[in-house]
Amino acid sequence: MHEPKWTLHGKREAYRGRVVLSEHEVGLPNGDRIRYEVDESVPFTVAVLGITEAGDLRLAREYRYPVGRWIFDLPGGGAEAGESPIEAAGREYEEETGFIPLDLEHLYTFSQNPARLAYPIHLFVAHRFAVGERVADDPPEDVRVVEMPVAEFDTLVGRGEIIDPPLLISRMIAAEKGLLPRVG
Repeated sequence: MHEPKWTLHGKREAYRGRVVLSEHEVGLPNGDRIRYEVDESVPFTVAVLGITEAGDLRLAREYRYPVGRWIFDLPGGGAEAGESPIEAAGREYEEETGFIPLDLEHLYTFSQNPARLAYPIHLFVAHRFAVGERVADDPPEDVRVVEMPVAEFDTLVGRGEIIDPPLLISRMIAAEKGLLPRVG
């Protein structure tokens, strides 16, 4: 089956702030040219599912302005220049939780919004930790660390209270790989 691609003819930075939006001029398979905005804020992001020695999930709880509420999500964030995904995952986890993951393992990579985001999200899991140092230098990130039994987490999922895609995907993949109990 032939699946034609779009052709990039040029791009320019449309906005730079906490996010970076680029405007691409692309050619469609039918010959039309359009402008298409793409979020190119970071080369990739990372998130870490921490599983404590007791088998609980170590999660972040943060206020997320776009949805207007506090949510559970995974410690993580964007890459810094020159970092590999595993380096970024370790740094972000320590900054947000105060724990250093000792056994980071790649769990899954996906695109959260392939229609607009140019970067992948790399998910990791860790079971062993050393005490590190939390870094609270980003005022919009008021991260609260929560440890929660998997059964309680699954109840929140069933009630529609867990809305963060990386967190939901991590739970599902970890269960499929036998790292957590099966869902349901």
